[in-house]
Amino acid sequence: MSLMLDEIGEASAAATRVLANMPAIAAVAARIQGLAPRFVVVAARGSSSHAGTYLRSLIGRDLGLAAAASMPSLASVYQRPQHLAGALFIAISQSGRSPDLIATAEQARAGGALTLAIVNDITSPLATACELVLDIKAGPERSVAATKTVIATLATGLALLRLWASLPVGMDALPARLAKAPDWPALAEALTAHANIFIIGRGPGLGIAKEVALKLAETCGVAAIAHSAAELAHGPMALAGPNFPVLALMQDDATRPHTEALLPSLIARGTPVLAAGGSGTVTLPVLPPADPDADLLVMLVSAYRAIEAAARARGRDPDRPPALQKVTQTT
Repeated sequence: MSLMLDEIGEASAAATRVLANMPAIAAVAARIQGLAPRFVVVAARGSSSHAGTYLRSLIGRDLGLAAAASMPSLASVYQRPQHLAGALFIAISQSGRSPDLIATAEQARAGGALTLAIVNDITSPLATACELVLDIKAGPERSVAATKTVIATLATGLALLRLWASLPVGMDALPARLAKAPDWPALAEALTAHANIFIIGRGPGLGIAKEVALKLAETCGVAAIAHSAAELAHGPMALAGPNFPVLALMQDDATRPHTEALLPSLIARGTPVLAAGGSGTVTLPVLPPADPDADLLVMLVSAYRAIEAAARARGRDPDRPPALQKVTQTT
């Protein structure tokens, strides 16, 4: 068993620790409610940025707030102060050691924002730079390709959003559902046979699609491109065809019919469409719908397993991706 596969299997335990950390998450949510931020800025890199995309979608949908992605180079390269009075600034990082994120957090705090670090190391420089800190409680991750830390970050973000929005958290079933995530051998086979793939999602599913695409690129050497299902229809689908499959991630919410409407035109082009939670040329199994936002995390675990299997089938070591280090320090 690879380290990557072993740690994918720890996702359920990581989610259990997130649920046990609910008092700390609730305390941070209360601080944010007290601020009543006018807008939100999220700073992150790599897999953490995909968790940020997921969280920004939830913030916009459930709170009606503008939630923007930060450009860390404004602080670390251009040294351009940002006017963030009345804003909530969220920095997401597993290691908390990327210099550009630290500089961005310091600048945001100096610019008047309430700053929050969501990290796996509360002693890290990023945690020190922010006023508020949430520990994702993932524990040490030995695999270079992050998996359980991503699940823990997503779960922490979802719990925070629901407490902040005064919504029922409703995540008690998540650990058990993560443990029951179905295998997707058909996806592993497609990833072994093809060097290109589109990953599509919509709403919070876009962040999950982006994470799947990153893992495919770094562990399998597959040119994976993540798009909103809506954006795919604006030209990129010209690439789709018999040798350019599509993985569609469809959660059981208001986005579903819009994504489903796109699939027949792809299939008509001879495109292999692997649909998770819907009907394509191949239907990937999912658990019965329960919580659309949390169900995306279960789909991600299924995708991670398929990616690990495809990496080995393509003659790659998923624990030693080329040109990838466990801690990436961008400036």
